Amino acid sequence: MPRSIQLLGLGLATPDTIVTRQQALCAAQEIFGEKLLSFPQFAKVFVNSGIETRHIARPLSWFAQPHGWQERMAVYQEVAGALFLTAACKALADANMDAQAVDCVVVASSTGISTPGLEANLAAELGLRADVERVPLFGLGCAAGVAGLAIAARLAQAGQGRTVLFVTMELCSMAFRADDGSRANLIATALFGDGAAACVLSASQQGFATLTGAGQHLFAQSRHMMGWRIDDGGFGVELSASLPAFVRSELPSALEKLVQQCGTNQGDIGRFICHPGGAKVLQAFEEVLGLEAGAFDCERAVLAQYGNMSAPTVLFVLDHVRRAGLTQTAALLALGPGFSANMITLERNA
Repeated sequence: MPRSIQLLGLGLATPDTIVTRQQALCAAQEIFGEKLLSFPQFAKVFVNSGIETRHIARPLSWFAQPHGWQERMAVYQEVAGALFLTAACKALADANMDAQAVDCVVVASSTGISTPGLEANLAAELGLRADVERVPLFGLGCAAGVAGLAIAARLAQAGQGRTVLFVTMELCSMAFRADDGSRANLIATALFGDGAAACVLSASQQGFATLTGAGQHLFAQSRHMMGWRIDDGGFGVELSASLPAFVRSELPSALEKLVQQCGTNQGDIGRFICHPGGAKVLQAFEEVLGLEAGAFDCERAVLAQYGNMSAPTVLFVLDHVRRAGLTQTAALLALGPGFSANMITLERNA
Protein backbone atom coordinates (compact mmCIF):
# COMPACT_ATOMS: atom_id res chain seq x y z
CA MET A 1 0.00 0.00 0.00
CA PRO A 2 1.74 3.18 -1.14
CA ARG A 3 -0.04 5.51 1.27
CA SER A 4 -0.25 5.20 5.03
CA ILE A 5 -3.72 3.77 5.69
CA GLN A 6 -4.62 3.93 9.36
CA LEU A 7 -6.94 1.65 11.32
CA LEU A 8 -8.70 4.21 13.51
CA GLY A 9 -11.46 2.26 15.20
CA LEU A 10 -12.87 -1.22 15.70
CA GLY A 11 -16.33 -2.24 16.89
CA LEU A 12 -18.01 -5.61 17.53
CA ALA A 13 -21.60 -6.80 17.93
CA THR A 14 -23.46 -10.06 18.58
CA PRO A 15 -27.15 -11.04 18.91
CA ASP A 16 -28.62 -11.30 22.39
CA THR A 17 -29.43 -15.03 22.33
CA ILE A 18 -26.58 -17.15 23.71
CA VAL A 19 -26.55 -20.94 23.54
CA THR A 20 -24.13 -23.30 25.24
CA ARG A 21 -22.51 -26.25 23.54
CA GLN A 22 -24.72 -28.71 25.41
CA GLN A 23 -27.90 -26.79 24.58
CA ALA A 24 -26.97 -26.68 20.90
CA LEU A 25 -26.09 -30.39 20.87
CA CYS A 26 -29.36 -31.42 22.53
CA ALA A 27 -31.39 -29.28 20.13
CA ALA A 28 -29.56 -30.68 17.12
CA GLN A 29 -30.05 -34.27 18.27
CA GLU A 30 -33.76 -33.63 18.71
CA ILE A 31 -34.13 -31.92 15.31
CA PHE A 32 -32.08 -34.34 13.22
CA GLY A 33 -33.22 -37.53 14.95
CA GLU A 34 -32.58 -40.61 12.83
CA LYS A 35 -30.49 -38.64 10.34
CA LEU A 36 -27.65 -38.89 12.87
CA LEU A 37 -27.48 -42.65 12.45
CA SER A 38 -25.30 -42.05 9.40
CA PHE A 39 -22.99 -39.80 11.39
CA PRO A 40 -22.31 -41.43 14.78
CA GLN A 41 -19.40 -39.05 15.53
CA PHE A 42 -21.82 -36.11 15.65
CA ALA A 43 -21.65 -35.54 19.42
CA LYS A 44 -17.85 -35.73 19.31
CA VAL A 45 -17.80 -32.92 16.74
CA PHE A 46 -19.50 -30.65 19.29
CA VAL A 47 -17.15 -31.75 22.09
CA ASN A 48 -14.00 -31.35 19.99
CA SER A 49 -15.03 -28.08 18.34
CA GLY A 50 -13.51 -25.93 21.07
CA ILE A 51 -16.76 -23.93 21.19
CA GLU A 52 -18.40 -23.36 24.58
CA THR A 53 -20.99 -20.71 23.69
CA ARG A 54 -22.20 -18.79 20.66
CA HIS A 55 -24.70 -16.09 19.78
CA ILE A 56 -27.57 -16.73 17.36
CA ALA A 57 -30.27 -14.59 15.79
CA ARG A 58 -33.24 -16.46 17.23
CA PRO A 59 -33.89 -18.75 20.23
CA LEU A 60 -33.19 -22.46 19.68
CA SER A 61 -36.90 -23.26 19.60
CA TRP A 62 -37.23 -21.18 16.41
CA PHE A 63 -34.91 -23.51 14.51
CA ALA A 64 -37.03 -26.58 15.31
CA GLN A 65 -39.78 -25.18 13.05
CA PRO A 66 -39.72 -24.90 9.23
CA HIS A 67 -38.87 -21.47 7.84
CA GLY A 68 -38.71 -20.50 4.18
CA TRP A 69 -36.56 -18.05 2.28
CA GLN A 70 -38.87 -15.09 2.90
CA GLU A 71 -38.94 -15.53 6.67
CA ARG A 72 -35.20 -16.17 6.91
CA MET A 73 -34.40 -13.05 4.92
CA ALA A 74 -36.79 -11.02 7.06
CA VAL A 75 -34.80 -12.13 10.12
CA TYR A 76 -31.59 -11.26 8.28
CA GLN A 77 -32.86 -7.75 7.53
CA GLU A 78 -33.87 -7.23 11.16
CA VAL A 79 -30.98 -8.78 13.08
CA ALA A 80 -28.12 -8.13 10.65
CA GLY A 81 -29.34 -4.54 10.43
CA ALA A 82 -29.23 -4.15 14.21
CA LEU A 83 -25.75 -5.69 14.35
CA PHE A 84 -24.61 -3.41 11.51
CA LEU A 85 -25.68 -0.32 13.47
CA THR A 86 -24.16 -1.45 16.75
CA ALA A 87 -20.80 -2.47 15.29
CA ALA A 88 -20.56 0.65 13.12
CA CYS A 89 -21.41 3.00 16.00
CA LYS A 90 -18.85 1.31 18.25
CA ALA A 91 -16.15 1.57 15.57
CA LEU A 92 -16.91 5.25 14.98
CA ALA A 93 -16.85 5.93 18.73
CA ASP A 94 -13.54 4.07 19.01
CA ALA A 95 -12.20 6.32 16.24
CA ASN A 96 -13.68 9.41 17.94
CA MET A 97 -15.46 10.19 14.70
CA ASP A 98 -18.96 11.13 13.55
CA ALA A 99 -20.74 9.22 10.79
CA GLN A 100 -20.90 12.45 8.76
CA ALA A 101 -17.14 12.12 8.27
CA VAL A 102 -17.51 8.80 6.42
CA ASP A 103 -16.91 9.12 2.66
CA CYS A 104 -17.36 5.45 1.76
CA VAL A 105 -18.95 2.42 3.40
CA VAL A 106 -17.95 -1.12 2.41
CA VAL A 107 -20.26 -3.92 3.56
CA ALA A 108 -19.39 -7.62 3.33
CA SER A 109 -21.95 -10.33 4.04
CA SER A 110 -22.67 -13.73 2.51
CA THR A 111 -25.49 -15.10 4.68
CA GLY A 112 -28.34 -12.87 3.57
CA ILE A 113 -29.64 -10.79 0.69
CA SER A 114 -30.86 -7.20 0.89
CA THR A 115 -31.56 -4.90 -2.05
CA PRO A 116 -31.09 -2.06 -1.42
CA GLY A 117 -28.24 -3.02 0.88
CA LEU A 118 -28.40 -2.57 4.63
CA GLU A 119 -26.01 0.39 4.37
CA ALA A 120 -28.68 2.20 2.30
CA ASN A 121 -31.58 1.16 4.50
CA LEU A 122 -29.74 2.30 7.62
CA ALA A 123 -27.96 5.37 6.22
CA ALA A 124 -30.24 7.90 7.88
CA GLU A 125 -30.29 6.07 11.22
CA LEU A 126 -26.51 5.82 11.27
CA GLY A 127 -26.12 9.42 10.10
CA LEU A 128 -24.30 8.85 6.80
CA ARG A 129 -24.18 11.67 4.24
CA ALA A 130 -26.33 11.50 1.13
CA ASP A 131 -23.23 11.45 -1.09
CA VAL A 132 -21.56 8.53 0.70
CA GLU A 133 -20.12 5.91 -1.64
CA ARG A 134 -21.59 2.45 -1.04
CA VAL A 135 -19.75 -0.79 -1.87
CA PRO A 136 -21.62 -4.01 -1.00
CA LEU A 137 -19.68 -7.29 -1.23
CA PHE A 138 -21.18 -10.78 -1.42
CA GLY A 139 -19.64 -14.25 -1.75
CA LEU A 140 -16.33 -13.77 0.06
CA GLY A 141 -17.54 -15.86 3.02
CA CYS A 142 -15.12 -16.46 5.86
CA ALA A 143 -12.35 -14.58 4.04
CA ALA A 144 -14.33 -11.32 3.90
CA GLY A 145 -13.04 -10.02 7.23
CA VAL A 146 -9.62 -9.68 5.61
CA ALA A 147 -10.51 -9.36 1.92
CA GLY A 148 -13.16 -6.71 2.60
CA LEU A 149 -10.83 -4.78 4.87
CA ALA A 150 -8.21 -4.78 2.09
CA ILE A 151 -10.77 -3.42 -0.39
CA ALA A 152 -11.75 -0.73 2.13
CA ALA A 153 -8.09 0.21 2.53
CA ARG A 154 -7.64 0.59 -1.22
CA LEU A 155 -10.72 2.82 -1.37
CA ALA A 156 -9.28 4.91 1.46
CA GLN A 157 -6.20 5.38 -0.73
CA ALA A 158 -8.27 6.56 -3.66
CA GLY A 159 -8.79 10.13 -2.46
CA GLN A 160 -7.09 12.69 -0.28
CA GLY A 161 -8.13 12.28 3.35
CA ARG A 162 -10.91 9.78 2.61
CA THR A 163 -12.54 8.00 5.55
CA VAL A 164 -13.92 4.51 4.91
CA LEU A 165 -16.22 2.49 7.16
CA PHE A 166 -15.98 -1.27 6.70
CA VAL A 167 -18.76 -3.44 8.17
CA THR A 168 -19.13 -7.20 7.97
CA MET A 169 -21.99 -9.09 9.55
CA GLU A 170 -23.00 -12.73 9.18
CA LEU A 171 -26.07 -14.60 10.38
CA CYS A 172 -24.78 -18.13 9.83
CA SER A 173 -27.74 -19.47 11.80
CA MET A 174 -30.07 -18.43 8.96
CA ALA A 175 -28.42 -21.15 6.85
CA PHE A 176 -29.37 -23.88 9.34
CA ARG A 177 -31.18 -26.67 7.48
CA ALA A 178 -33.24 -29.17 9.47
CA ASP A 179 -33.99 -30.99 6.20
CA ASP A 180 -30.32 -31.66 5.41
CA GLY A 181 -28.65 -34.62 7.11
CA SER A 182 -25.40 -34.27 5.16
CA ARG A 183 -22.07 -34.36 6.95
CA ALA A 184 -21.31 -30.78 5.87
CA ASN A 185 -24.56 -29.45 7.33
CA LEU A 186 -24.09 -31.35 10.59
CA ILE A 187 -20.53 -30.01 10.95
CA ALA A 188 -21.77 -26.48 10.24
CA THR A 189 -24.41 -26.90 12.94
CA ALA A 190 -21.64 -27.59 15.45
CA LEU A 191 -19.39 -24.71 14.37
CA PHE A 192 -21.18 -21.57 13.28
CA GLY A 193 -22.57 -18.56 15.13
CA ASP A 194 -23.66 -14.99 14.35
CA GLY A 195 -21.89 -11.65 14.75
CA ALA A 196 -20.66 -8.41 13.21
CA ALA A 197 -17.55 -6.26 13.19
CA ALA A 198 -16.72 -2.81 11.83
CA CYS A 199 -13.54 -0.84 11.19
CA VAL A 200 -12.82 2.82 10.40
CA LEU A 201 -9.92 3.52 8.05
CA SER A 202 -8.31 6.74 6.85
CA ALA A 203 -4.99 8.22 5.80
CA SER A 204 -5.77 11.59 7.37
CA GLN A 205 -5.02 10.83 11.03
CA GLN A 206 -3.12 8.30 13.12
CA GLY A 207 -4.91 5.23 14.43
CA PHE A 208 -3.88 2.28 16.57
CA ALA A 209 -2.29 0.48 13.59
CA THR A 210 -1.06 1.16 10.06
CA LEU A 211 -2.06 -1.19 7.24
CA THR A 212 1.13 -1.81 5.28
CA GLY A 213 0.26 -4.46 2.70
CA ALA A 214 -2.35 -6.84 1.35
CA GLY A 215 -2.34 -10.03 -0.68
CA GLN A 216 -4.71 -12.68 -1.97
CA HIS A 217 -4.35 -16.12 -3.48
CA LEU A 218 -6.96 -18.17 -5.35
CA PHE A 219 -6.25 -21.89 -5.29
CA ALA A 220 -6.80 -23.73 -8.58
CA GLN A 221 -9.48 -26.42 -8.82
CA SER A 222 -10.66 -25.82 -5.25
CA ARG A 223 -14.29 -24.76 -5.65
CA HIS A 224 -15.44 -27.86 -3.75
CA MET A 225 -13.68 -26.84 -0.52
CA MET A 226 -16.25 -24.33 0.73
CA GLY A 227 -19.31 -22.44 -0.43
CA TRP A 228 -23.09 -22.33 -0.68
CA ARG A 229 -25.41 -24.75 -2.41
CA ILE A 230 -28.58 -22.78 -3.12
CA ASP A 231 -31.94 -24.49 -3.59
CA ASP A 232 -35.60 -23.85 -2.82
CA GLY A 233 -34.97 -24.32 0.91
CA GLY A 234 -32.29 -21.62 1.08
CA PHE A 235 -28.55 -21.77 1.57
CA GLY A 236 -26.96 -25.18 2.00
CA VAL A 237 -23.37 -25.35 3.19
CA GLU A 238 -20.61 -27.01 1.18
CA LEU A 239 -17.66 -27.82 3.43
CA SER A 240 -14.96 -30.36 2.59
CA ALA A 241 -13.73 -32.72 5.30
CA SER A 242 -10.25 -32.41 3.78
CA LEU A 243 -9.92 -28.70 4.59
CA PRO A 244 -7.30 -29.11 7.38
CA ALA A 245 -5.22 -31.39 5.15
CA PHE A 246 -5.59 -28.90 2.30
CA VAL A 247 -4.28 -26.12 4.55
CA ARG A 248 -1.24 -28.21 5.48
CA SER A 249 -0.41 -29.11 1.89
CA GLU A 250 -1.35 -25.96 -0.05
CA LEU A 251 -1.01 -22.99 2.29
CA PRO A 252 2.83 -23.00 2.65
CA SER A 253 3.49 -22.11 -0.99
CA ALA A 254 0.57 -19.67 -1.09
CA LEU A 255 1.84 -18.01 2.08
CA GLU A 256 5.17 -17.27 0.40
CA LYS A 257 3.30 -15.43 -2.37
CA LEU A 258 1.06 -13.57 0.10
CA VAL A 259 4.04 -12.35 2.11
CA GLN A 260 5.71 -11.13 -1.10
CA GLN A 261 2.55 -9.30 -2.14
CA CYS A 262 2.54 -7.58 1.23
CA GLY A 263 6.15 -6.46 0.71
CA THR A 264 7.62 -8.14 3.77
CA ASN A 265 9.26 -11.36 5.01
CA GLN A 266 7.51 -14.01 7.08
CA GLY A 267 10.24 -13.81 9.71
CA ASP A 268 9.44 -10.11 10.23
CA ILE A 269 5.83 -10.82 11.18
CA GLY A 270 5.61 -10.95 14.96
CA ARG A 271 2.06 -12.32 15.20
CA PHE A 272 -0.29 -13.95 12.72
CA ILE A 273 -3.90 -13.14 13.58
CA CYS A 274 -5.92 -15.94 11.98
CA HIS A 275 -9.56 -16.61 11.27
CA PRO A 276 -10.41 -19.54 13.60
CA GLY A 277 -12.48 -21.62 11.22
CA GLY A 278 -12.37 -24.53 13.66
CA ALA A 279 -10.06 -26.33 16.06
CA LYS A 280 -8.55 -28.58 13.37
CA VAL A 281 -7.95 -25.66 11.02
CA LEU A 282 -6.16 -23.77 13.81
CA GLN A 283 -3.94 -26.79 14.39
CA ALA A 284 -3.11 -26.83 10.69
CA PHE A 285 -2.29 -23.10 10.77
CA GLU A 286 0.09 -23.65 13.68
CA GLU A 287 1.88 -26.46 11.86
CA VAL A 288 2.23 -24.46 8.63
CA LEU A 289 3.58 -21.43 10.52
CA GLY A 290 5.95 -23.53 12.63
CA LEU A 291 4.29 -22.58 15.92
CA GLU A 292 3.86 -24.60 19.08
CA ALA A 293 0.54 -26.34 19.59
CA GLY A 294 -1.85 -23.92 21.31
CA ALA A 295 0.03 -20.80 20.18
CA PHE A 296 -3.16 -19.25 18.82
CA ASP A 297 -4.55 -18.51 22.27
CA CYS A 298 -6.62 -15.47 21.24
CA GLU A 299 -8.08 -17.35 18.30
CA ARG A 300 -9.12 -20.22 20.55
CA ALA A 301 -10.60 -17.82 23.12
CA VAL A 302 -12.76 -16.18 20.43
CA LEU A 303 -13.77 -19.56 19.01
CA ALA A 304 -14.75 -20.80 22.48
CA GLN A 305 -16.90 -17.75 23.24
CA TYR A 306 -18.48 -17.04 19.84
CA GLY A 307 -17.94 -20.01 17.53
CA ASN A 308 -17.10 -19.44 13.86
CA MET A 309 -19.06 -16.32 12.84
CA SER A 310 -17.57 -16.44 9.34
CA ALA A 311 -16.19 -13.07 8.14
CA PRO A 312 -16.34 -11.01 11.39
CA THR A 313 -14.45 -13.61 13.44
CA VAL A 314 -10.92 -12.56 12.49
CA LEU A 315 -11.73 -9.00 13.58
CA PHE A 316 -12.93 -10.32 16.94
CA VAL A 317 -9.49 -11.95 17.20
CA LEU A 318 -7.82 -8.66 16.24
CA ASP A 319 -9.72 -6.93 19.04
CA HIS A 320 -8.63 -9.66 21.47
CA VAL A 321 -4.98 -9.36 20.39
CA ARG A 322 -5.18 -5.57 20.52
CA ARG A 323 -6.35 -5.65 24.13
CA ALA A 324 -3.66 -8.20 25.01
CA GLY A 325 -1.01 -6.08 23.27
CA LEU A 326 -0.29 -5.97 19.54
CA THR A 327 3.18 -6.94 18.41
CA GLN A 328 5.04 -4.33 16.38
CA THR A 329 4.23 -6.23 13.18
CA ALA A 330 1.27 -8.52 12.59
CA ALA A 331 -0.66 -10.13 9.76
CA LEU A 332 -4.37 -10.92 9.45
CA LEU A 333 -4.93 -14.21 7.64
CA ALA A 334 -8.23 -15.79 6.56
CA LEU A 335 -9.36 -18.54 4.20
CA GLY A 336 -12.67 -18.61 2.40
CA PRO A 337 -14.73 -19.72 -0.59
CA GLY A 338 -12.97 -19.74 -3.89
CA PHE A 339 -11.03 -21.47 -2.32
CA SER A 340 -8.87 -18.48 -1.37
CA ALA A 341 -6.41 -17.08 1.15
CA ASN A 342 -6.28 -13.39 2.06
CA MET A 343 -3.73 -11.51 4.15
CA ILE A 344 -3.15 -7.99 5.45
CA THR A 345 0.00 -6.82 7.23
CA LEU A 346 -0.04 -4.05 9.79
CA GLU A 347 2.28 -2.11 12.09
CA ARG A 348 1.38 -1.10 15.62
CA ASN A 349 1.43 2.64 16.22
CA ALA A 350 3.00 4.04 19.38
